[in-house]
Amino acid sequence: MILNDTELRDKVLACWLGKNIGGTLGAPFEWMRRVNDVSFYTQDLGGEPLPNDDLDIQLLWLIALEERGVEMDAHTLAEYWTLYVTPHWNEYGTAKINMRAGLMPPLCGVRGNDYKHSCGAYIRSEIWACIAAGNPHLAAHYALQDAMLDHGDGEGTYAEVFCAAMESAAFVQNDLRKLLDIGLSFIPESCGVAGATRLAIECYDKKMTWREARDEMLRQYRGGTAQSTMAAEDLERGFGDGVLGYDAPDNIGITVIGLLYGEGDFAQTICIAVNCGEDTDCTAATAGALFGIMHGSAAIPAEWIAPIGRKIKTACLNLGELGNYGDRLPATVDELTDRTVKIARLASARFSWQTQISSEPTDSSDRSDSYFLGGDAAKKLYERLQGPVYRFDFCDVYLDYAGDAAIVAGGTKTITAHVFNTGRFQANLQLRVYAPPGWTVSPQRATLLSLPGEYPQADGIPFEFTPPTDDALFDRPQHRFVLEITSDGRPTAMTMPILLLNS
Repeated sequence: MILNDTELRDKVLACWLGKNIGGTLGAPFEWMRRVNDVSFYTQDLGGEPLPNDDLDIQLLWLIALEERGVEMDAHTLAEYWTLYVTPHWNEYGTAKINMRAGLMPPLCGVRGNDYKHSCGAYIRSEIWACIAAGNPHLAAHYALQDAMLDHGDGEGTYAEVFCAAMESAAFVQNDLRKLLDIGLSFIPESCGVAGATRLAIECYDKKMTWREARDEMLRQYRGGTAQSTMAAEDLERGFGDGVLGYDAPDNIGITVIGLLYGEGDFAQTICIAVNCGEDTDCTAATAGALFGIMHGSAAIPAEWIAPIGRKIKTACLNLGELGNYGDRLPATVDELTDRTVKIARLASARFSWQTQISSEPTDSSDRSDSYFLGGDAAKKLYERLQGPVYRFDFCDVYLDYAGDAAIVAGGTKTITAHVFNTGRFQANLQLRVYAPPGWTVSPQRATLLSLPGEYPQADGIPFEFTPPTDDALFDRPQHRFVLEITSDGRPTAMTMPILLLNS
């Protein structure tokens, strides 16, 4: 299947235009629990968009891809996060605190994070969809690497994977119902994001109004928000409570409501998303971006572009370190589009997939084939979310912390090392843990492991860490260890940090 160069650029441009428009439209109503009555921008914008974090971190990921290449993983993204992402609030701040304490992804997105089920990740799914255009499996992989930074194993991670898979497939498939099926196939059936999506579809199919669908969404999946921002009508409906930080499911549901009830009309799509309330800049921006990819730039009316122009304004990036006051960032959606398409070409050349970018005419073959669905590969996405994964030339190593890196005086902590031989030859491996004085590692600090070629070592090797009884040795905020893996007859030594926090 061929994705034409010209078509690709047009859809990427439409994605960023829709994102900028939707984010600006919804920004004044963010986190208000009420039904709005918006049909156009509500403020004088002076020809420029509002700054919005829905786009900011994606600009940073673009720079990371340009500097480090398309073989991107969570470890590299975490380095960029600690240097360039400025907010200290909610999941952004919690993740940054954890990273700076030494916790690697996904642990940095789990520990002490009341917002791992919130919206901070799905709003940055478009960059992965655009560089993996027509390849939802690759887009989902990228999205997972991104989302685990500040959402770990939470609903926020499922939300970004869901959106990235849909948006990627939308480059070669513009049937919304099929796109929703594709997105759902990449996330657990039992998760809140999947449930909210199915509820939105059910309400639409039952011919309920979008207002009725919105109320039902809040009745079943609402998160917590300040009562001071709630309309009296919503308080009367019983929507005054909710779980703090549990925001991704209902806001994904509202995004889907906007797309379904918008019925192919751009203005109607983003306005319905905003009029449902909640995280309005995020819902409208995501709906606008997906709409743009599906339908191209010609489907975005000029009257929506004119009031904000084509500039990009940032809200939460460290401009002082991004060149001369941020001049490494794209200044316009057109520059962002050109740079995104360059990375998409690199990714297309690097990763083999049925959809290829070419100057050839677009292939007219059926675009609803089952290979767009997640299948068994998607189920494996979430198998390694209890600790970091380290990739070496011929081995992957998954350190399973059971989701937490805490240890207390007098307690123990077990970390299981799963080693996967990704090479073609047998590997005789020696595993050794280097520990600070006074620590005990059981059953032993060194062990041997023999793996056939390309063998998925499933059981894992547990290392139990026992702290010293001397309070002076234990009385520090964090304790660092090193796992070293060497292989007979090979020159490479693979080393991985292990961190335990004193809780």
